Amino acid sequence: MASRRVSLGIPVPRRTDETSPALPDTSDRPDTPALADRFGRAATDLRLSLTDFCNLRCTYCMPASGLTFLGRDQLLGVDEVVRLVRIGVERLGITQVRFTGGEPLTRPDLEEIIAGVAALTPRPDISVTTNAIGLDHRAEALRAAGLDRINVSLDSVVSETFERLTRRPLLHRVLAGIDGARAAGLGPIKINAVLMPGVNDHELPDLLDWCLERDLQLRVIEQMPLDADHIWDRGAMITADDVHAMLAPRYLLTPVDEPRDGAPAELFEVAGREDGRHLGRVGVIASVTRPFCADCRRTRLTAEGRVRTCLFSREETDLRGALRSGADDEEIARIWRAAQWGKKAGHGMDRADFVQPERPMSAIGG
Repeated sequence: MASRRVSLGIPVPRRTDETSPALPDTSDRPDTPALADRFGRAATDLRLSLTDFCNLRCTYCMPASGLTFLGRDQLLGVDEVVRLVRIGVERLGITQVRFTGGEPLTRPDLEEIIAGVAALTPRPDISVTTNAIGLDHRAEALRAAGLDRINVSLDSVVSETFERLTRRPLLHRVLAGIDGARAAGLGPIKINAVLMPGVNDHELPDLLDWCLERDLQLRVIEQMPLDADHIWDRGAMITADDVHAMLAPRYLLTPVDEPRDGAPAELFEVAGREDGRHLGRVGVIASVTRPFCADCRRTRLTAEGRVRTCLFSREETDLRGALRSGADDEEIARIWRAAQWGKKAGHGMDRADFVQPERPMSAIGG
């Protein structure tokens, strides 16, 4: 198992003891409890992965087969997740928590985790990014536990295209999950779609139609270099400019007149091109061609409790070890602050020396 995990590029985590030279030097860090970095940003949005396992095998994220996943003892338990979030909320200024994966619905204790986080004071906004498989059976319980809203990863509503992208014939289960979330009042529901050239890009106008008709908020995401097979090609990817060009024959898009406030999606009002009737909104997340690193407000924890300050980090800082060795809350907060202080100015995808992280998206948490 260890050798298989190494093949996925799981970095050796930084040591976290007081004298470790591997932790960033914080001698010039201002005296603030916030998760600040050297570039004037403070993280208030926590993305916390609950598992690296997923029941789909999306081509831009995971290989078709051959993965060995983390064991139960390697994953953060319910109490550990809630404690880390509590430290983030009470000591570090976290106001939003998004649970990711892998697929977080594969955790049978997800309701318990959400209930524990919802009981915190101050209570953070709680969301989940999911593929929605099985959500129809759990949406009511998740809402009752304290879940505020969901993002659903869905790249196509055409069965054949969906199966080609995910390598699983499970579109009907995703659609049932979305219906269950709507019935439970988990709104607004956002749909995250990655466009792959020659696979689903031609379906974009119809996918937006489908979302607008159901009052779902589509977010089109540029494919990022986080695939397990390392076949990402910047020259072939569908860009934000391509998205606008694909939608232009059917829709008029006007930038939303609201502050972005660190959100990854650039939002647009959508109107029909022929009649000008307002239909809703669409978002474009252009991490590659229109990076928003300067206003990034995110910190990340992997499913085994490691801080990643960016999706494209090649370094991680272990909190689980400190947690399980008896460190108190302030010590864990100190380690987390030090890790965040070392956050880089940007992801560096525009640099000639950019190197894709070895971890695929499923092993990081979106």
